[in-house]
Amino acid sequence: MFGQIPVLVKKEMQLEWRQRYALHGLLLYLASTIFVCYLSFKAKQHSINPITWNTLFWIILLFIAINAIAKSFTQEPSQRNIFYYTLVSPEAVIYSKIIYNSIVMIGVSLIGILFYSWVMGNPVGNMPLYLLSIILGSIGLASTLTLMAGIAAQAENSATLMAVLSFPIIIPLLLLLLKLSKSAMDGISIQENYDEIAILGALNTIVVVLSGILFPYIWRH
Repeated sequence: MFGQIPVLVKKEMQLEWRQRYALHGLLLYLASTIFVCYLSFKAKQHSINPITWNTLFWIILLFIAINAIAKSFTQEPSQRNIFYYTLVSPEAVIYSKIIYNSIVMIGVSLIGILFYSWVMGNPVGNMPLYLLSIILGSIGLASTLTLMAGIAAQAENSATLMAVLSFPIIIPLLLLLLKLSKSAMDGISIQENYDEIAILGALNTIVVVLSGILFPYIWRH
């Protein structure tokens, strides 16, 4: 399995490169959403509350993640999935998609925070802690939504079903991320937030482990 994962991640990158208009569209969606937020808040009020700034950014990332990951299992024809079924293990398939989606989400999130800070200002007091929360959040969103996308791919309206199924898991993740990023905005040190960081890491680990356990049963059907 471990030898198959790098090959499948490379395959995902090559497939994305062939269809790079989807990634360009995602970045355009990110930029346009941030610009609309700027027109709604900054241009009219000339200031934005730090809590609103933080909440708005995570809402943008959530919708970006749903749009980016919804196509994980639907962009390839079912015949190709049957072909993969005969060659690789289901654990390698789900882990490769989680790794690739995590890389995409981290990259898009970092680009997003740069553009968001440039357009909306940057009230963050502890930027390293905020970046850590973005990385942990990107991995958490990617792993959760990837598993839900695998389940929803068996249905016709997969994008809607994915959002509905992932809602109960994403809510506690978002609450933890909002708490950790709020501490970063207040300038609190990383050492004082070890508990939140450990919980986020444990939650991400649980989702990844459950993906490896549950996905083989989903894939066989």
